Amino acid sequence: MWYEDIKAQFILNFVDDDRWIYLTSGLVNTLKITVVACIMGILLGIVIAMVRSTYDKNIESMHKGLGKTLLVITDAICRVYLTVIRGTPVVVQLMIIYYIIFANSRNGVAVAMLAFGLNSGAYVAEIIRGGIMSTDAGQLEAGRSLGFNYVQTMRYIIIPQVFKSVLPTLANEFIVLLKETSVAGYVAVRDLTKGGDIIRGVTYSPFMPLIAVAIIYLVLVMFFTWLVGKLERRLRESDH
Repeated sequence: MWYEDIKAQFILNFVDDDRWIYLTSGLVNTLKITVVACIMGILLGIVIAMVRSTYDKNIESMHKGLGKTLLVITDAICRVYLTVIRGTPVVVQLMIIYYIIFANSRNGVAVAMLAFGLNSGAYVAEIIRGGIMSTDAGQLEAGRSLGFNYVQTMRYIIIPQVFKSVLPTLANEFIVLLKETSVAGYVAVRDLTKGGDIIRGVTYSPFMPLIAVAIIYLVLVMFFTWLVGKLERRLRESDH
């Protein structure tokens, strides 16, 4: 009977030799990489967004001097970073970092965290920069009237408002990042996808392990999508 075949396949792929551990350990690595990379991306994105928005808002009104020169150089570095990261596939970036930059490292999880963090930072930077550029110019003037300098105004007035407006978009970036980490197996990281592939390679039965991987990703994405929806409703309610 068909259900007996399914049962036999389930036992073969997940029960025998405790092969389900490949999926659970892979899921743990996937979540660790995603969370650390997301935090890294947000921190890096904030810095780059502040540099880029400061350049766009103030470069024409700034007088020649060391400050303007440093801002021009820093902005140019940020532009190059954004162009390279957003213009190349994440799997290529991952392989370059693992096989070339950190060729002597065997900590694939840490390298994956770094690679995905750098990749995420470029997209987060543009999200936050868009939020900063859309903020009313009067907010900066209000900060100056309170005695804040430019950095303090950004820190205490502008960035908190920007975060509230872009938080749902950042949460969606987390979901995208979660799915992007499925290529971590290219550098021998035993993530969720790699765990399913290991089971497939041992049992020569691709259907059950790969479907299980797909279902786990689907459940994770549905759960985080639900959280994002709840967050958006909470933010809308706080505006009233």
